[in-house]
Amino acid sequence: MPKIVDHDQRRREIVEVTWRFIAREGIEKLNLRDLAAAAGYSNGAFKPYFPTRDSLLVATFRYVAEATDRRIARMCQGQSGLGALEAFAREVLPLDELRRNEARIAVHFWHLALGDRALAAVNAQTMDRWRELIDQWLGQLLGPEHPAARVARDSMINFLMGAQASSVLDEAVNTAESLEAQLQYRLDALRRLHPQS
Repeated sequence: MPKIVDHDQRRREIVEVTWRFIAREGIEKLNLRDLAAAAGYSNGAFKPYFPTRDSLLVATFRYVAEATDRRIARMCQGQSGLGALEAFAREVLPLDELRRNEARIAVHFWHLALGDRALAAVNAQTMDRWRELIDQWLGQLLGPEHPAARVARDSMINFLMGAQASSVLDEAVNTAESLEAQLQYRLDALRRLHPQS
Protein backbone atom coordinates (compact mmCIF):
# COMPACT_ATOMS: atom_id res chain seq x y z
CA MET A 1 0.00 0.00 0.00
CA PRO A 2 1.26 3.51 -0.73
CA LYS A 3 2.30 5.50 2.32
CA ILE A 4 -0.39 7.92 3.51
CA VAL A 5 1.06 11.42 3.86
CA ASP A 6 -0.48 13.95 6.23
CA HIS A 7 -0.05 17.02 4.04
CA ASP A 8 -0.92 19.52 6.78
CA GLN A 9 1.65 17.93 9.05
CA ARG A 10 4.23 18.01 6.25
CA ARG A 11 3.57 21.72 5.67
CA ARG A 12 4.01 22.40 9.40
CA GLU A 13 7.27 20.46 9.46
CA ILE A 14 8.62 22.41 6.49
CA VAL A 15 7.66 25.75 8.04
CA GLU A 16 9.17 24.81 11.41
CA VAL A 17 12.46 23.86 9.73
CA THR A 18 12.34 27.10 7.73
CA TRP A 19 11.82 29.46 10.65
CA ARG A 20 14.62 27.86 12.62
CA PHE A 21 16.91 28.09 9.57
CA ILE A 22 16.10 31.79 9.06
CA ALA A 23 16.58 32.57 12.75
CA ARG A 24 19.97 30.84 12.69
CA GLU A 25 21.33 31.70 9.22
CA GLY A 26 19.28 34.65 7.96
CA ILE A 27 16.98 34.93 5.00
CA GLU A 28 19.74 35.64 2.48
CA LYS A 29 21.04 32.06 2.69
CA LEU A 30 17.60 30.52 2.31
CA ASN A 31 16.97 28.52 -0.85
CA LEU A 32 14.57 25.63 -1.26
CA ARG A 33 17.20 23.10 -2.36
CA ASP A 34 19.48 23.59 0.67
CA LEU A 35 16.52 23.81 3.00
CA ALA A 36 15.14 20.51 1.71
CA ALA A 37 18.54 18.89 2.29
CA ALA A 38 18.75 20.33 5.81
CA ALA A 39 15.27 18.95 6.56
CA GLY A 40 16.12 15.53 5.17
CA TYR A 41 13.86 15.77 2.12
CA SER A 42 14.73 15.09 -1.47
CA ASN A 43 15.39 17.98 -3.82
CA GLY A 44 12.05 19.35 -5.01
CA ALA A 45 10.06 17.79 -2.19
CA PHE A 46 8.89 21.24 -1.04
CA LYS A 47 7.47 22.16 -4.46
CA PRO A 48 3.98 20.63 -4.01
CA TYR A 49 3.61 22.48 -0.70
CA PHE A 50 5.41 25.74 -1.38
CA PRO A 51 6.03 26.29 -5.09
CA THR A 52 8.07 29.47 -4.52
CA ARG A 53 10.42 30.84 -1.91
CA ASP A 54 8.00 33.72 -1.22
CA SER A 55 5.09 31.35 -0.58
CA LEU A 56 7.25 29.58 2.00
CA LEU A 57 8.26 32.89 3.59
CA VAL A 58 4.62 34.01 3.90
CA ALA A 59 3.69 30.69 5.52
CA THR A 60 6.67 30.96 7.89
CA PHE A 61 5.81 34.47 9.02
CA ARG A 62 2.18 33.43 9.51
CA TYR A 63 3.34 30.43 11.54
CA VAL A 64 5.39 32.66 13.85
CA ALA A 65 2.58 35.24 14.16
CA GLU A 66 0.03 32.52 14.95
CA ALA A 67 2.34 30.94 17.55
CA THR A 68 2.69 34.35 19.20
CA ASP A 69 -1.08 34.89 19.06
CA ARG A 70 -1.69 31.50 20.73
CA ARG A 71 0.66 32.43 23.57
CA ILE A 72 -1.04 35.82 23.90
CA ALA A 73 -4.47 34.18 24.12
CA ARG A 74 -3.23 31.71 26.74
CA MET A 75 -1.41 34.28 28.90
CA CYS A 76 -4.14 36.93 28.68
CA GLN A 77 -7.01 34.58 29.43
CA GLY A 78 -8.95 35.86 32.42
CA GLN A 79 -7.02 39.15 32.47
CA SER A 80 -8.16 42.63 31.53
CA GLY A 81 -6.90 46.19 31.30
CA LEU A 82 -3.32 46.80 32.36
CA GLY A 83 -2.68 43.17 33.37
CA ALA A 84 -3.69 41.95 29.91
CA LEU A 85 -1.57 44.62 28.21
CA GLU A 86 1.47 43.61 30.24
CA ALA A 87 0.97 39.90 29.53
CA PHE A 88 0.49 40.66 25.82
CA ALA A 89 3.64 42.76 25.61
CA ARG A 90 5.73 40.07 27.30
CA GLU A 91 4.71 37.52 24.65
CA VAL A 92 5.86 39.84 21.86
CA LEU A 93 9.02 41.22 23.44
CA PRO A 94 12.17 39.16 22.72
CA LEU A 95 12.77 38.15 26.34
CA ASP A 96 14.15 34.65 25.69
CA GLU A 97 15.73 32.65 22.87
CA LEU A 98 12.39 31.59 21.34
CA ARG A 99 11.09 35.15 21.18
CA ARG A 100 14.47 36.48 19.97
CA ASN A 101 14.30 33.96 17.11
CA GLU A 102 10.77 35.15 16.35
CA ALA A 103 12.07 38.72 16.31
CA ARG A 104 14.78 37.70 13.82
CA ILE A 105 12.11 36.21 11.57
CA ALA A 106 10.01 39.37 11.85
CA VAL A 107 12.92 41.67 11.00
CA HIS A 108 13.91 39.58 7.97
CA PHE A 109 10.29 39.46 6.85
CA TRP A 110 9.77 43.25 7.23
CA HIS A 111 12.79 43.83 5.00
CA LEU A 112 11.17 41.75 2.24
CA ALA A 113 7.74 43.26 2.85
CA LEU A 114 9.08 46.75 2.10
CA GLY A 115 9.08 45.83 -1.59
CA ASP A 116 6.21 43.35 -1.75
CA ARG A 117 2.58 44.31 -1.19
CA ALA A 118 1.44 40.73 -0.60
CA LEU A 119 4.00 40.27 2.17
CA ALA A 120 3.17 43.68 3.63
CA ALA A 121 -0.50 42.63 3.77
CA VAL A 122 0.40 39.59 5.87
CA ASN A 123 2.14 41.84 8.39
CA ALA A 124 -0.78 44.28 8.35
CA GLN A 125 -3.18 41.47 9.30
CA THR A 126 -1.12 40.73 12.41
CA MET A 127 -0.95 44.40 13.35
CA ASP A 128 -4.72 44.76 12.90
CA ARG A 129 -5.34 41.83 15.28
CA TRP A 130 -3.00 43.34 17.85
CA ARG A 131 -4.61 46.78 17.58
CA GLU A 132 -8.04 45.26 18.22
CA LEU A 133 -6.75 43.53 21.36
CA ILE A 134 -5.00 46.64 22.66
CA ASP A 135 -8.08 48.78 21.96
CA GLN A 136 -10.16 46.37 24.03
CA TRP A 137 -7.75 46.41 26.99
CA LEU A 138 -7.22 50.16 26.87
CA GLY A 139 -10.99 50.59 26.86
CA GLN A 140 -11.15 48.52 30.03
CA LEU A 141 -8.34 50.51 31.60
CA LEU A 142 -9.14 54.05 30.53
CA GLY A 143 -12.82 53.89 29.70
CA PRO A 144 -14.44 54.36 26.31
CA GLU A 145 -13.40 57.29 24.14
CA HIS A 146 -10.42 58.31 26.26
CA PRO A 147 -8.58 60.99 24.23
CA ALA A 148 -5.18 59.35 24.73
CA ALA A 149 -6.25 55.78 23.92
CA ARG A 150 -5.32 55.77 20.24
CA VAL A 151 -1.91 57.33 20.83
CA ALA A 152 -1.28 54.88 23.68
CA ARG A 153 -2.20 51.95 21.42
CA ASP A 154 -0.02 53.03 18.53
CA SER A 155 2.85 53.85 20.89
CA MET A 156 2.69 50.34 22.35
CA ILE A 157 2.68 48.72 18.90
CA ASN A 158 5.63 50.84 17.78
CA PHE A 159 7.52 50.07 20.99
CA LEU A 160 7.04 46.32 20.51
CA MET A 161 8.05 46.36 16.84
CA GLY A 162 11.01 48.61 17.60
CA ALA A 163 12.07 46.33 20.45
CA GLN A 164 12.06 43.36 18.09
CA ALA A 165 14.31 45.20 15.64
CA SER A 166 16.58 46.59 18.37
CA SER A 167 17.00 43.21 20.01
CA VAL A 168 18.33 41.87 16.71
CA LEU A 169 20.45 44.86 15.68
CA ASP A 170 21.57 46.15 19.10
CA GLU A 171 21.35 43.06 21.29
CA ALA A 172 24.06 44.10 23.75
CA VAL A 173 22.00 47.09 24.90
CA ASN A 174 18.50 45.67 24.47
CA THR A 175 18.81 42.75 26.84
CA ALA A 176 15.80 41.06 28.40
CA GLU A 177 16.35 43.09 31.57
CA SER A 178 16.49 46.35 29.62
CA LEU A 179 13.33 45.50 27.65
CA GLU A 180 11.51 44.61 30.89
CA ALA A 181 12.47 48.02 32.32
CA GLN A 182 11.33 49.77 29.13
CA LEU A 183 8.00 47.94 29.31
CA GLN A 184 7.48 49.01 32.91
CA TYR A 185 8.23 52.61 31.90
CA ARG A 186 5.42 52.44 29.35
CA LEU A 187 3.02 50.74 31.73
CA ASP A 188 3.73 53.42 34.32
CA ALA A 189 2.76 56.05 31.75
CA LEU A 190 -0.57 54.24 31.27
CA ARG A 191 -1.08 54.09 35.03
CA ARG A 192 -0.69 57.86 35.17
CA LEU A 193 -3.52 58.19 32.64
CA HIS A 194 -5.70 56.16 35.02
CA PRO A 195 -4.37 56.60 38.56
CA GLN A 196 -6.81 54.05 40.04
CA SER A 197 -5.25 51.16 38.07
